[in-house]
Amino acid sequence: MSSLPDEIPGATLRLLLTGGIGPVTLRRLREAFGGDDDAAGASVAALMQVPGIGRATAEALRRGMDDADVDGELAAMHDHSARLVMLGDGDYPPLLAAIDDPPAALWMKGRLADEDRLAIGIVGSRKCTAYGREQAGRFATLLAQAGLTIVSGGALGIDGEAHRGALRGGGRTIVVLGCGLSRCYPPEHEELFGRVIETGGAILSEHPMRTEPLAQFFPRRNRVISGLSLGVLVIEAAKRSGALITARLAAEEHGREVMALPGRVDSPASAGCLQLIQSGGGALVIDHADVLRQLDASSQLVRGALEAAGHTDAAARATLFDGNLTDGQRAIVGALADACDALMLDELAAKTGLPVHQLMADLTLLEIRGRVRKDRQGVRLAGG
Repeated sequence: MSSLPDEIPGATLRLLLTGGIGPVTLRRLREAFGGDDDAAGASVAALMQVPGIGRATAEALRRGMDDADVDGELAAMHDHSARLVMLGDGDYPPLLAAIDDPPAALWMKGRLADEDRLAIGIVGSRKCTAYGREQAGRFATLLAQAGLTIVSGGALGIDGEAHRGALRGGGRTIVVLGCGLSRCYPPEHEELFGRVIETGGAILSEHPMRTEPLAQFFPRRNRVISGLSLGVLVIEAAKRSGALITARLAAEEHGREVMALPGRVDSPASAGCLQLIQSGGGALVIDHADVLRQLDASSQLVRGALEAAGHTDAAARATLFDGNLTDGQRAIVGALADACDALMLDELAAKTGLPVHQLMADLTLLEIRGRVRKDRQGVRLAGG
């Protein structure tokens, strides 16, 4: 489980605060020395025996560990009510743990929940148009109401509207920062970030508390957004937008779904989205039901993540989300529970009174959650 400041071993925090010790190097140090205490106290000569670490790197790491301000970091965590989630902890996000280079640790304000295993990343340009703002809010609200957690980077523009849309929809949202949690960046979002925490969401960073928001950190922030999510929706992005980095990571490295919203063909703000669609790098979506249909391909991914977290059967997975079903999803579950056999889509639509497009969207979410399964005979409750 996540650790309060007083629960974090000093040697572990010293390693995490040392520049040059990322997930790969940390793993190698632990394998070489057997534990964080010995690794944090290792000499330059001992560090040089670790694969991939030469003299210059060993000397830099030793200086970094000696200079690490553990007490200052702990004080900052206390001041901002932050916790630490280590890779391997029970509440470390399983989808993020599945990527090639997951963060060794996440600094967190607020809380993560089981529902966050069903998340969608919404990204786009800081300098967005009124159309982009409107659509980011619309998609986030509807997807949050469908039961998905909205993940974004907390930036001005599309990111901020995505977080606000999730809050308007009464759903959960996660902010991933490219700086430390003691920095409110951008400062214009101080109130927004406060609302995220007040409503039970989370603000995450893989950087120590007092890390400044430097440009080189944002691509790494983007990989965390992708890693946390079943798929990434690009709302509005120019040709050189950082949102396209997130989309590329999602598709090429993380095996996640990528979707893009079309915009005006003569608008530079939409050029990146149109390029994604034209090249086949992102599926064209025009409403939230399109997004849910695309995520249907990710159902195996999330089921694997839930099993990795210890939820090994359909009944156990189903209980995770009982309190987070929409009215339509509850109607579907009720209709299937009353049926003696599988129901075809037209039968299910008649029994629930749901429009076909909503029925299909809700079935996708229920299948991802492990509540229903579809086959040639129709739709039935999982395990039925």
